[in-house]
Amino acid sequence: MNKLIKNNLILIKKSKFLTFLYEIDNLEEIKEIINNLKIEHKKATHICYAYKIGVNAKYFDDGEPAGTAGKPIFNVIEKKNLNNVLIIVIRYFGGIKLGAGGLFRAYSNCASEILK
Repeated sequence: MNKLIKNNLILIKKSKFLTFLYEIDNLEEIKEIINNLKIEHKKATHICYAYKIGVNAKYFDDGEPAGTAGKPIFNVIEKKNLNNVLIIVIRYFGGIKLGAGGLFRAYSNCASEILK
């Protein structure tokens, strides 16, 4: 059974980044969690995530430029040597483009902050 451990909100140049940390046991839980968040956050611009369950690992950018959202989240999971974890960052675009470097830093920061 999935367990929401923590959530967080960070504002960066008028964009809202909502971060969710879950303890997970299987891949089916991930689909359920993401589908529920998509329903709850219909107006979100991007729902990006990364997870690791044993040898199963994945990250997803959801329309952000390739490698600027899911990969930085996944890098934090790997750096902390975590397992059975799902981190989701939901972005509500605030009208100011952050650029590839800014996005990478924003998503990495969100993942790091949620683990503190």
